[in-house]
Amino acid sequence: MPVQNPEQRVKNFDEVALGFTLEDALVECERCLLCPEPACVAGCPVGIDIPGFIIKLSEKDYRGAYDILSEESLLPAICGRVCPQEDQCEGVCPVGDTLEPVAIGRIERWIGDQAIENGWSRRPYIEGKGIKVGIVGSGPAGMACAADLAKAGCAVTIYEALHEPGGVLRYGIPEFRLPNDVVDAEIANLVNLGVEIQCNTLVGRLFTIEQMLDEMDFRAVFIGTGAGSPKFMDIPGETLNGVLSANELLTRCNLMMAGKFPQYDTPLHLGRRVAIIGSGNTAMDAMRVSLRMGAENVACVYRRTEAECPARKEELHHAEEEGVEFHWLTAPVGILDDGDGNVRAMRCVRMELGEPDDSGRRRPVPIEGSEYEFEADMVVYAIGTNPNPILGQTSRLKLNKWGYIETDENLATSMAGVYAGGDIVTGAATVILAMGAGRKAAQSIKEHLLIRDSETLYPPRRPGTNGTLFGIDLAERNFTRLRVE
Repeated sequence: MPVQNPEQRVKNFDEVALGFTLEDALVECERCLLCPEPACVAGCPVGIDIPGFIIKLSEKDYRGAYDILSEESLLPAICGRVCPQEDQCEGVCPVGDTLEPVAIGRIERWIGDQAIENGWSRRPYIEGKGIKVGIVGSGPAGMACAADLAKAGCAVTIYEALHEPGGVLRYGIPEFRLPNDVVDAEIANLVNLGVEIQCNTLVGRLFTIEQMLDEMDFRAVFIGTGAGSPKFMDIPGETLNGVLSANELLTRCNLMMAGKFPQYDTPLHLGRRVAIIGSGNTAMDAMRVSLRMGAENVACVYRRTEAECPARKEELHHAEEEGVEFHWLTAPVGILDDGDGNVRAMRCVRMELGEPDDSGRRRPVPIEGSEYEFEADMVVYAIGTNPNPILGQTSRLKLNKWGYIETDENLATSMAGVYAGGDIVTGAATVILAMGAGRKAAQSIKEHLLIRDSETLYPPRRPGTNGTLFGIDLAERNFTRLRVE
């Protein structure tokens, strides 16, 4: 993949990866073995027919390739950029046994970009059924669920707490990885399906889930609010000026235009020497944003080694190229005050790897007597997230011990007609996994609402439900909602 020169790109927010040319995409398609039982399809969380769109592209039927791709994926231009294909479809590609696997993600991005450039969209004929369904959250899970329900004829409304739709696609991923115009184009396809998006609407404060079902006449609700509450370490000094989460840093820069201050009234007060705690994809984004915002020195502080780094190899490589310093086997134990309530430095300890922990990775163990000061005037936490507690506090939804919404195998919650999926159920994961959860929940909602579609077979009869009543299968008798005073 051609990319911007590191010395140039660190001074701008333009997209780093420049994308395949047509010739690149066609050559890559020729490397596909067209396996009779393609492992890549099974490795895709939404089951995209990967050999199908590769065949169409090889035949130079570009629109046909998009039609196949978009049957399962609402966001091809987005997923082609940010999904970890190396751990999913490309990770099981047999070509990768001896060579580099087929670059499925880069081909998907090329097709998605062609669709945006040429205005392609798949809007099937939709006969409205007048069934209202509410979606809480406009991230990838909510968007995927909304699209499938809109295609089934439901009247879908998405409620988004922030002032722009897109969820983590908008506030969490910098433009140099995912341009806003790509997000806008994919959201426009959703609106073309008839989905209504209402921003600046915080469900749980303006109204509750119970009110959506009762007073607002929604027949079903899907919750896809993600897990956006940041984690901290509970060490001394975390209340000092100059300590913040990667979520706040990225939201201020990506969504609130802090990089264009004072044109936008969102000051960031970025430090000169910035230390990022953590080494996942969010940490990489925070480091690279800090460099572009003018920090003189940006350092990654991680308690394990590079081999255990959870970020995508591509993101780690790009961060190294751009000048980020990496301090492996290092853990902060305190943040030091300059005497005026600001960050002066961190107190860190050297680590070594011991026995494996529950995750299967070797547990980091402090080395006695190895404490030292690490100079920094801004400390950014990127060590994971927790679920937003608002919905759990304002509804009767059953939560697990970590505060995530508890669901069954069909993503149904403890409240009838309410479903949930994505990070709010599983914890932080990938865009494509969230989309897969949204699609699975949409199928469950259709079954709950007794909506038939051409791709769903009638289920086998359950014991005791043989026969019909007025021509309706007894297993499909619906219910009516009653309010007991």
